[in-house]
Amino acid sequence: MEDWHEKGKKAGRGILIIIIILVVLLLLIYINHRIQLKKESALRSPLGQMVEVDGHHMSVYIEGEGETTLVFMSGGGTCSPILDFKSLYSLLIDHYRVAVVEKFGYGFSDVVDTSRDIDSILENTRAALEAAGLHAPYVLCPHSMSGLEALYWAQKYPDEVSAIIGLDMAVPQYYDSMNINIPMMRVASWAANIGVTRLIPRIAESDAIQYGTLSDSEKEIYRAVFYSRTATVTMINECESVKENAKVVESMGVPQLPMLLFISNGSGGTGFDEETWRKIPIEYISGVDNGKYIELDCPHYIHDYEYEAISENIIEFLSE
Repeated sequence: MEDWHEKGKKAGRGILIIIIILVVLLLLIYINHRIQLKKESALRSPLGQMVEVDGHHMSVYIEGEGETTLVFMSGGGTCSPILDFKSLYSLLIDHYRVAVVEKFGYGFSDVVDTSRDIDSILENTRAALEAAGLHAPYVLCPHSMSGLEALYWAQKYPDEVSAIIGLDMAVPQYYDSMNINIPMMRVASWAANIGVTRLIPRIAESDAIQYGTLSDSEKEIYRAVFYSRTATVTMINECESVKENAKVVESMGVPQLPMLLFISNGSGGTGFDEETWRKIPIEYISGVDNGKYIELDCPHYIHDYEYEAISENIIEFLSE
């Protein structure tokens, strides 16, 4: 009996020691994370202008002098939209004015724990552009999840949208079967806030860093933003609302305006096989009178891979 009691005590001490080691390790990881964040603060100086929206700050980047304004809208979870799109929009600024709106929780914008229903997201974007001195109509260039916002914008305020250029953008039907793992996102958020992500430097190497045309200094800025804007509470709220947002957009029908969809092969994190990923937007745009699509053999972040081909097709499409 005493032998079992002694073994139980030893096991308990062993578990306690393991817990203490884990706590100390996490504490050291967190302290290092805070130190690194402080060192990186200069790298996180806004690249564009900061405007006030609903009492918080949103980041808007503007470049180019053309009469037509292209508004780039990032996909869900893209930590640094300004730099993510740069390989593409840098090829367009001689022809158009370009604006990149960083939603709350993204890039240099504030992280806010508020509703991310489709109306809130859209009104934030419209207010940010107006505060930055820009005025509709716009050509919307949404990537991935922002496709819902772009379509809703064209549905709700048709006079403000002259065309949509989808950069592998989402259409409502994708969300009928899409699996969104919110618990896993919360784990990722916790890991990012603690600093565990710094133990795996490879995950900070985005497609924009690996395949785009960013300079070495821009890559450093991107990494610094990544460590402060990964799986933010705002991004998680957005994902929690996205299926309902998709239903709202779908219920309003297919907007009729010039639309060009660039469609990837579905690799790079979409969760769909190539055939399904391509089929859904092709069926969607078949209902657009003045719509066309171009299939690309590259992953989901198409603007980090095929930026030259995309820019050429955008210029040709808008010149028509």
